[in-house]
Amino acid sequence: WVIVYLNCNCRALHDDEVRPKGGLTRLQFFLMVFISSLAYYIVPNYLFPSITALSFVCWIWKDSVTAQIIGAGRDGLGVGSFALDWSTVASFLQSPLATPAFAIINMMLGFVIVVYILTPVAYWTNSYEARRFPIISSHVFTDDGEKYDVSRILNFTTYEFNQRGYDGYSKINLSVFFAYSYGLSFATLAATVSHVVFFHGSTIWQQTKSTFRDKFSDVHYRIMKKNYEAVPQWWFYMLSSIVIGLAVLISLGFGKQFQLPYWGVLLAIGLALFFTLPVGVIMATTNQQLGLNIIAELIIGYIYPGKPLANVVFKTYGYISAAQAVMFLQDFKLGHYMKVPPKSMFVVQVNFLNGFDTFISI
Repeated sequence: WVIVYLNCNCRALHDDEVRPKGGLTRLQFFLMVFISSLAYYIVPNYLFPSITALSFVCWIWKDSVTAQIIGAGRDGLGVGSFALDWSTVASFLQSPLATPAFAIINMMLGFVIVVYILTPVAYWTNSYEARRFPIISSHVFTDDGEKYDVSRILNFTTYEFNQRGYDGYSKINLSVFFAYSYGLSFATLAATVSHVVFFHGSTIWQQTKSTFRDKFSDVHYRIMKKNYEAVPQWWFYMLSSIVIGLAVLISLGFGKQFQLPYWGVLLAIGLALFFTLPVGVIMATTNQQLGLNIIAELIIGYIYPGKPLANVVFKTYGYISAAQAVMFLQDFKLGHYMKVPPKSMFVVQVNFLNGFDTFISI
């Protein structure tokens, strides 16, 4: 858990430290960097937003559509474009300072292959009429290249898919980059499972056997076991039973407005349960969390078609449950390293304020 190491380092700021002559303590250095970063943040986000993506190719050939496609940092390939805003760098793939070098190199190579090779080739060869649509866009389009009006294929009485409206309107089209994103998302999940099985399978098996024998070689585990009482397993079972029961009741209640039957809730939870381990391993080793949103949409869309609300609810239970599970594991690992009592970590994670925050977010 590389990201946990950085959080653990913040503990050093609380230690008493004598300021070296002509130097700074760690706390003073941290505050200096923090204030400087805060002061600079005002520049790209309020005073001069255009420096979030400096596209020199677009500036030089400002009247060329091709140049805009190649050099634009927002809706183009971003060749020759760079950012002076740290949030642009770290907002999507997390901070590179907390990501191992091998993961950064892997992502850079993948980026070059997809964005600078596959996408331009598919676009300029007009594969599947790709040039009718923007080269990079997350929107959906009609056959004429216009933005898709989803309201024309939705029954607002039952909130179900309107097949007759779809047949009389247009099929859904994606930009070439967005199509690659969908395809590679499926490939990523398949690669995640196979990678974890072949490269971490033996370790997982040994850890599983050690769990039943209660024999771990990890020094942190031995210290925690010696000094603190572990969280009883029945706490987790009880909490799981309560939240799963509530989820099933929600799907059956409210006049079944959510459209998702009870078996859909159980299937979504099973999906999250299956992927939590492999996704957690990748997150722990690379600081990159993979989402289940794409595969969740596909599964429920194929099994239970024409129900958009059911699709969204299924994705929430499948995707968000796995994401939150990985985040809870990360928090427990932080408590493990910092020697926080496990029961205290459990209570902090599952408390009224967290539930209230979730309610407000929804």
